[in-house]
Amino acid sequence: MWRIAVALIWLALAAHAQVKFQASSQLVVQTISAVDRSGRPIEGLQIEDFTVTEDGVPQTVRLLEYQRLEETPLVEQPSVPPPETQPAIRYHNRRLLALYFDMSSMPPPDQLRALSAASRFVRSQMTASDLVSIMEFSSGAVRVHQDFTGDRGLLLAALNRILVVSQGLDDDDDDLPSAFGQDDGEFNIFSTDRQMSALQTAFGMLGRLNERKALVYFASGLRLSGVDNQAQLRATLNAAIRANVSFFPVDARGLTAQAPLGDAARASQGGQGMYTGGVAMVMAGSLQRSQDTLYAMAADTGGKAMFDYNDLSMGIVEAQRAAASYYVLGYYSTNTAPDGKWRRIRISLREFPSAKLDYRQGYFAPKEFRKFTGADKERQLEEALMLEDPITELTIAMEVNYFQLNRAEYYVPVMVKIPGSELALARRRGAERTVIDFIGEIKNDHGSTIQNIRDKVDIELTNSTAAELVKRHIQYDSGYTLLPGSYTIKVLARDNETGRIGTYLSRFTIPNLNREAQRVPTSSVVLSSQRIDLRDALYTAGKDKTQLTNPLVRNGQKLIPSVTRVFARNREMHVYLQAYQPEAAGGQPVAAYVSFYRGGVKVFESPLVTAAGLNDRLRTTPLAFTLTLGDLAAGRYTCQVTVLDPAAGKAAFWQAPVMVVQ
Repeated sequence: MWRIAVALIWLALAAHAQVKFQASSQLVVQTISAVDRSGRPIEGLQIEDFTVTEDGVPQTVRLLEYQRLEETPLVEQPSVPPPETQPAIRYHNRRLLALYFDMSSMPPPDQLRALSAASRFVRSQMTASDLVSIMEFSSGAVRVHQDFTGDRGLLLAALNRILVVSQGLDDDDDDLPSAFGQDDGEFNIFSTDRQMSALQTAFGMLGRLNERKALVYFASGLRLSGVDNQAQLRATLNAAIRANVSFFPVDARGLTAQAPLGDAARASQGGQGMYTGGVAMVMAGSLQRSQDTLYAMAADTGGKAMFDYNDLSMGIVEAQRAAASYYVLGYYSTNTAPDGKWRRIRISLREFPSAKLDYRQGYFAPKEFRKFTGADKERQLEEALMLEDPITELTIAMEVNYFQLNRAEYYVPVMVKIPGSELALARRRGAERTVIDFIGEIKNDHGSTIQNIRDKVDIELTNSTAAELVKRHIQYDSGYTLLPGSYTIKVLARDNETGRIGTYLSRFTIPNLNREAQRVPTSSVVLSSQRIDLRDALYTAGKDKTQLTNPLVRNGQKLIPSVTRVFARNREMHVYLQAYQPEAAGGQPVAAYVSFYRGGVKVFESPLVTAAGLNDRLRTTPLAFTLTLGDLAAGRYTCQVTVLDPAAGKAAFWQAPVMVVQ
């Protein structure tokens, strides 16, 4: 009877409340090398033979797989099943070695030594179990020249390709797959270390494979560029641990013997330090600091640092020896708290208490946004900006326009809008104000960053402001000076109260109006339903920026472009554009009018507007319209702007879809 009573109570509660089921789990994967007292691998272990604890709490092992690595010499290319037919066993019983060349930090002599050492290993030291990948970091991108393979010919060809490009003999390297598209533009936004960030990208690429991996890093040292980059170091280490990658750094400088006062590559520092040994101490300290970070990363990821060795191939051999036969073990952590703390792991064998186990001692747990430090938040923005796929947690829309400034340059206003209702979550959490971070970049067709976006919107969440935001948009605008060409703009916005992120990516083209001979040269057309005073805004971003070159600002008021192009019948619609007559004599008028079409039939036409060009080199002619839409029925229309130059016998037409609502 009591079971029936409990069931009735449950049904009654379910009828008056919405029941929500939520579960979260975190899979932790470990690779374990188990050897006996004589150093021989222990085979045949089962799940029940392992005891795993996380911070002293026993964990239940859910999966176990053994990888047997043979040490027989490589005679011919091993038979590797193609991924299309047998993807699950593609890398089974294989040793995965990734050779990573940091060309940005190595001078040409070090590059030659590193590539020669890799070629020597491929030719004479590979075994039948080895699969090698060739990776390179240069020109702000991580490139995979060769995926994991045991084919000596493919590996040597990839190494030769890197050598040819590094010596400037061939620059046809743009078709290779690459990641980490950061260049100098991004590093003007973020205080970060490009070598460390590129390594994190490489670890993420290798993390797609569950097997144990070793990354052999060839570089001429590595140094953090600031105290804030301790967060970058931690993020890189955590990426390596999560990706199950051991880090084996190799100093490509080899065993160096520096002259006490420096070599001929740099000018003497002079001063009293030349006679006291101060200069020599500074040089020795600089060399040691360039190796300290590499040593720490190797120790924390289960690798080994190879410094002061002239035979650089020994670094690859050490990574090869470290990856003996091993077990892949997985469990779901019982601690699901997103606190970002270090979780210590202990693994032992029940039947072999004297066995030597080699595994990673722990990992950093995920961290929720409210526990982020300032450095963590910057790192989150940087990672989000580099992602190829957009993030849609926050709704964001954007419009880009262009206006000619002179014969060469164009002013490009950028308007970003976020619905005010997006801040409802921050308001429900009791926040009195929130900050919206805006970052972004404008790149040309070659992938180079031309302009950066880095700003914030500070919004007060009082009762009155919150009520107003529900009906209005959060608006951020900025402006840039660009040359004619094709560009890609990527803008990312983050709510600093909740951590939600939205991304907007778009391509746009600025035409060269100087070459326009058939039509009237015109700017883009701005449609708007709102003019605001520059002193009247719900945010602080952009208030102190100069608006002298912004053509949307007139008489202390700014025209706000309608990104969605939805207009209410009871509000005015503003249309603005510019025409240019650089070859015309002064005083020649330009005429224009606005039309609305529905189903191919004209349903509205504005009165003709005539304007003369300004007294500048372009003979810029502003054309502005203020339209009332009360006579139009709600629905979809095509808005057309027609510009006529009677003296030159030219015309220009512009069309865009618009929506009229009640």
